[in-house]
Amino acid sequence: MKSSSPYTSLPAAEGDSGIPSAFPTKQKARWEMRSALRLFAVYLALAVLLYFALRNVPLGELWNTIRRLQLWQVATLFGLNLFIYGLITLRWWIIVRAENKRIPYLPLLLVCVAVFGVSYFTLGPHIGGEPLQVFYLQRKYRSTFTHATASVIMDKLLELLANFFMLTVGLTAIFHAGILSTTGSVSWLSLSGLAILCMWPLIHILFLYRRKYPLSAVLRNLPFVKKESKPVRFIIASERLAGTFCRRHLSSLVLATIISLFAGIGMVGEFALITTFLGIHLPFWQTIAAWTAGWLSLLAPLPGGLGALEASQVFALGIFGVPAALAIGVALVMRGRDLLIGGLGLFLASRALEKQK
Repeated sequence: MKSSSPYTSLPAAEGDSGIPSAFPTKQKARWEMRSALRLFAVYLALAVLLYFALRNVPLGELWNTIRRLQLWQVATLFGLNLFIYGLITLRWWIIVRAENKRIPYLPLLLVCVAVFGVSYFTLGPHIGGEPLQVFYLQRKYRSTFTHATASVIMDKLLELLANFFMLTVGLTAIFHAGILSTTGSVSWLSLSGLAILCMWPLIHILFLYRRKYPLSAVLRNLPFVKKESKPVRFIIASERLAGTFCRRHLSSLVLATIISLFAGIGMVGEFALITTFLGIHLPFWQTIAAWTAGWLSLLAPLPGGLGALEASQVFALGIFGVPAALAIGVALVMRGRDLLIGGLGLFLASRALEKQK
């Protein structure tokens, strides 16, 4: 019977243990030892990530804040989160299914949760779990490494397109709400520069559609980069495949873009629900501005923006007259949500890597 797990191993000429049956006894022992050490290293790395993410989280305060919410409110937030991840998965599914119609949707949802788990607990702006997407398409559907990576590149470009659109709206809200002042030409010049930066994903996609490859051109013109090295050739090939997707599957590209925007709007809606459930009632622009401050805090080189998220909410909501205790409550609910989903993601990621044993 075929396993329903999204990380089911591909059939291979091996025994039940995953070790080639033709190996002599000593080689089997070495193989088992290497597999055990690799698995131990995976779980050790995950344990370290969890430790650094949780060591400064006030778990007692987090629990007390969540207890203030009614059961139906928790269920509503959980359902909305599931809907958002469903949209994020749908975007990627549309991209990969344009080239391979036999890829089902539901397993990709678990992959996306695993990607979030790895990215959330590592340093940086929610980047780090994408190799799991490539790994899954390779192992489950025998996609080539280049084709799998090209689908992830397109997925990230559309994610950035939606994020930067929301960031543009958010920055407008920040200035409109008075968190930052726009007096003086320097401020307006900075805002214009940010707006141009936010347009880059759209510009990149348009270049790809027109058979222009910006990333490849940059790599070819950098004097210290070896033009014939495997990583450079791989990036160039992946970008060309992404461009081919833009031209061959324009309708899928437009649909995935719209879905990505809806996912971004859903994130803002979730933040508005959290503040409302905690008794904070903000006007439209202030809600957008406070959400943007939290989103920007996640760009800090910390696991899950630990500390930065809490500080952003105390700062932004404090300007709008919200007491610090309530502002921290908002951050704690967001932190609890991310820890729950991120922990589930790490579990799924460890299961995926364990299949390599």
